[in-house]
Amino acid sequence: MPEGLIVKALSGYYYVKDDEAAPGEPAIQCRARGVFRIKGKSPLVGDRVVYALTENGEGTVTEVKPRSTELIRPPVANVNLAVLVFSVKEPDLNLNLLDKFLVHIEHEGLDALICLTKMDLIGDDAKTREDVERARELYTSIGYEVLETSSPQGLGAERLRERLAGEISVFSGQSGVGKSSLLNAMFPDLDLQTSEISLRLGRGRHTTRHVELVELGGGGYIADTPGFSQLDFLELGVEELASCFREFVPLAEGCKFRGCTHTHEPGCKVLEALERGEIAASRYKHYAAFHQEMKDKKRRY
Repeated sequence: MPEGLIVKALSGYYYVKDDEAAPGEPAIQCRARGVFRIKGKSPLVGDRVVYALTENGEGTVTEVKPRSTELIRPPVANVNLAVLVFSVKEPDLNLNLLDKFLVHIEHEGLDALICLTKMDLIGDDAKTREDVERARELYTSIGYEVLETSSPQGLGAERLRERLAGEISVFSGQSGVGKSSLLNAMFPDLDLQTSEISLRLGRGRHTTRHVELVELGGGGYIADTPGFSQLDFLELGVEELASCFREFVPLAEGCKFRGCTHTHEPGCKVLEALERGEIAASRYKHYAAFHQEMKDKKRRY
């Protein structure tokens, strides 16, 4: 039986891109077998599925392959990569927001690519250039991939195209950072309108109408879905926060107390590393702020 990828779900229909289909060939409109409703498991956009063709040229999804990841908001399966798009100017680079996105991405178990846009606007601004270089060195040292880009100059275009090939990605980040301009520069055939790809990774109380995968070529797709107005920590337990800071994880194993919050406890290896300058002060400051925010919300709810 044929297999394919669900690229859109809308009004009870699933649109499946057949594995053998040529680029640009339309997806096949399918219904799902009733057994999925009985089991309480619905197919998701991003699912790899087996389907059967029906007499009217449509199809029926008969099997959903195992998922590598499953996001709730946006409801999409098998996302491999979150591209965090942050500008270096207009607006200025916001590391607090970047760390908040990274917490959510680590919690979801996704790979992250930090994409710094508008590099052409730095010019002779020595301070901004120094800040960007410091940020690049910091996040690279933690283990994140950092890519510097400029849509007008084409900087980073080829590397980004290579990185997105064969992946299902979500694009996230600040508003007004040039996500659509960046994608149009990388993939001119997309012809995206400004803010059309407006994605935020987060699992708050927001809902989405539908998700659609935009084909990039090279086997790559971007999940195009309505954006989120904010990120919050409602579905992330405060005890999980430290594990979302990569550099804390190997240190936490040596803490004196099990369940150490890394805020005040004696024998805390994270605090000791901070004192020695082995953990960036900015990262720890954001951790402490997020920890307090989560405790305050927990009290309110």
